[in-house]
Amino acid sequence: MTLRKQRRLSRAATVLTAAGTALASTLLMAPGAHAADSDITFSNVVINKGKPIVLGTGAQIEVPLTYTVKTNVKLDDWWVSAYRGTLDGSEKVLAIGTIQWSCRQSTAGGYTFYDCDESLQVDPDLLVGGDKLVNSDATVWKTTGTAIKVGGGYDTDLLSYTTRLKRASVIESADASPEPVAKGKPITIKGTLKRANWNTHRYDLYGGQKVVLQFKAAGTTAWTYVKTVTTSTTGALKTTVTAAKDGTWRWYYAGNSITGAKATTGDYVDVR
Repeated sequence: MTLRKQRRLSRAATVLTAAGTALASTLLMAPGAHAADSDITFSNVVINKGKPIVLGTGAQIEVPLTYTVKTNVKLDDWWVSAYRGTLDGSEKVLAIGTIQWSCRQSTAGGYTFYDCDESLQVDPDLLVGGDKLVNSDATVWKTTGTAIKVGGGYDTDLLSYTTRLKRASVIESADASPEPVAKGKPITIKGTLKRANWNTHRYDLYGGQKVVLQFKAAGTTAWTYVKTVTTSTTGALKTTVTAAKDGTWRWYYAGNSITGAKATTGDYVDVR
């Protein structure tokens, strides 16, 4: 049996509307004050397929979430939340809503199991409670699982699963020239590396970063390593190579613990 809804609004918002701020804070923000019940457990939590969540400066994204709920009591609702801070009502809760909610229901050993597939709505400019992301939020976020019982009562578990949030990077003005070029002559490849600044809602120049120059020969599908170039203090990239054959040049930035990876689409150069 599958439980399915095409669009499900934020559980936090639903609780806020239905029960008022005080109750919502108790349910969502202070699980440490409520011991986990043995009759309801959350497991198999995976956010964004185990990869970091990379966010820019304004565009809302959808992030896949899967998990399992095990219960021997009837439930009215349940959800998994990612949070940062201390669970005392001051923490940040990441997603503003859930869409494409689908849970496969099964039973075994007196328990009901819900294997859920969801898609979280994540927006850097709007978190639960009206918070916004700032640069220090590019770090590890913890998770909780909350279940609302039919007839009243709830259970919130502190989960061991974590997810990492990263600031998006972009490489602008990627260009290889001249085009076309004579064989054996130099090709100059330029670019500019920038990184999302959640404090100011813009992309800032990102200096001192190692970026890889890659080449894909015409008629092939694989990118090959050429050299590593470090961005200047203004994020600028510039290097020269010798023209040998037709193909496409691109920059690839692998990112770091707080910054997402980025590759340019590539610039084709005809060698004659």
